[in-house]
Amino acid sequence: GKFYKFHYILDDKHARDGRSVDETCDCELCRNHSRAYLHHLFKAQELLAMQIASIHNLAFYLDLVREARKHIEAGDFAAWKDVTVKRISQRL
Repeated sequence: GKFYKFHYILDDKHARDGRSVDETCDCELCRNHSRAYLHHLFKAQELLAMQIASIHNLAFYLDLVREARKHIEAGDFAAWKDVTVKRISQRL
C-alpha cells in the first residue's frame, strides 16, 4: 500500500470514480471501497472516512516496516532507504 494525504479525494472528479483508492494496496479500504465512496464519506464528514483512511495508512506503515526489516536482514537497508524515501516523497 501507499500513504496518501486524503484531501485529494475531495476533488469532484472522484465523485463517480469506481476505482480502488490504490490498485497496488490490499488493505480493507482498497479491497472493499471505491474512490467515489471515500469521496462521499469525506464530503459528508462521516467518521467512517477517517477510520477507513486510517486503516489504509496503517497498512502502508506495516508494509513499510516489513520491507525495512527484510532489507536490514539482507544488509542493504541504506540503499533501499534512499530509494524508498525519494519514491514516497514524490507521492506525498
